[in-house]
Amino acid sequence: MVASTKRAQSTLATNGELSGDADSLKRRKTVQPYKPANGIGLVTPPISNSLSMSPAANGCLSALYSASTVAKIWGVAQRALNKSAPPTLYPEFTKPGGTAYVYRESDFWTSGFFPGSLYLLLERQRKYPQIAFPPSYSDLPQTPHTLQLQYACKWWTVNLHKNSLLTTTHDLSFMISPWARKAWDIENDSKAYETLITSARTLATRYSSKTKCLRSWDTCVTKRYSFTDPSLDFLVIIDNMLNLDLLFWAASELRDSALRDIAISHAESTQTHHIRPDFSTTHVVNFDQATGAVKAKMTNQGYDDFSCWSRGQAWAITGFAQTYNWTHNPSFLATARGCADYFLAHLPSSGVPPWDFSAPATSIQLTDTSAGIIACYGMLLLHTSLVALGQPSSYLKGALHILSGLCTTQLSPPAHFHSDPIVIPSVEHGTSNESGELEVEMGKGAETILEGSTINNYEFAPRQWADHGLVYADYYFLLVGNLLLDMGIGGHIAGQV
Repeated sequence: MVASTKRAQSTLATNGELSGDADSLKRRKTVQPYKPANGIGLVTPPISNSLSMSPAANGCLSALYSASTVAKIWGVAQRALNKSAPPTLYPEFTKPGGTAYVYRESDFWTSGFFPGSLYLLLERQRKYPQIAFPPSYSDLPQTPHTLQLQYACKWWTVNLHKNSLLTTTHDLSFMISPWARKAWDIENDSKAYETLITSARTLATRYSSKTKCLRSWDTCVTKRYSFTDPSLDFLVIIDNMLNLDLLFWAASELRDSALRDIAISHAESTQTHHIRPDFSTTHVVNFDQATGAVKAKMTNQGYDDFSCWSRGQAWAITGFAQTYNWTHNPSFLATARGCADYFLAHLPSSGVPPWDFSAPATSIQLTDTSAGIIACYGMLLLHTSLVALGQPSSYLKGALHILSGLCTTQLSPPAHFHSDPIVIPSVEHGTSNESGELEVEMGKGAETILEGSTINNYEFAPRQWADHGLVYADYYFLLVGNLLLDMGIGGHIAGQV
């Protein structure tokens, strides 16, 4: 257990709400240094004047802000809004060849991404209404009202706060941060704030001073190997880099150096053991629980133990870019750049990554759009960091190349909003016509925005899933869209600048 410094300004009441001096907490929030919407602690400089994109590229990328993109999210969300209890199951993926989401329990690691997508749409409405809302006088389909979206965000997260106490997973940032950070930043939701703080403290309990990192999986069983005794094996995966952002954020809020030190130690250990000399990545490292020595390196989702699983590479790019933004340690920046350079150098001309960069070419080359869009996000973070340092950057160009490839080849068929007019009796007018319920027609496409993801195609995996939609691919698609707006580029893409 890692001791954390208590925040003196407020206390936690028995119902989970801030009590005592919550107003002072809000005052403290207002006087903190400017925090951009991407939440990385770095002011993104305006760079739109240096960007030149062809009309064709703009047209392709406009899918980031299309009515179909919003309709895909809203069409899934609204099904739960009229039920008597909030959701306990959360979208994860569509089956290969299918269109409907398959759902998972609330304590599964992907549960936070769909509510996070709702909050990203709410953020977009609040910050960029000229893009989020079509003019009422236009013929464009109308989108959910801000109050409807605000309610949906709350409704879909009621049953997720309790995940902050889960000690059996390293994925607390994935499960909590996508929605709770936005709930705090744009809604001033004090319960979400306390959930974030609790999650960080819980996550810190998985740290080992022997291995100098956070435990990822307690156990792992495939058709090839089996690790079932956590007292002997200490498994750490490259994905875990994305959970450090939660620790850095909480450390900043609490002025807690212990949480920050854990995050830095884990990043340094990952540099040493997961990053190869050519900046490709190892997926899983197994440490000796007692001594901290490395026992084995392997894959759980890639082609083989020596290959470069593309989503793992994308996690590394983004995780080290985030870590640099919190620490300004040039070593982490160099690692993020090396991983990004490897990703771009091994990318096919289409801009859509294969599921594993080392997998042999076949007649049907499996892609992973989730790897592409996660890498795209990480490269945008890298670009803003380098611009802030006054250094040249090729990562915006690389990110937009990937994004163009995804938007050209991996978008599912569009969804559409529609609303049938209703006639209402009126004393003054006899009858009045008003818009009816805002409904979504998914059409023949998948319920996800993007297709072409691969959860796991490892030969010895308990289950293999490829060529499907995936909830966190859609989440990062929306996150990239919002970050581009923050950078002054999204408005050009949407045709609003």
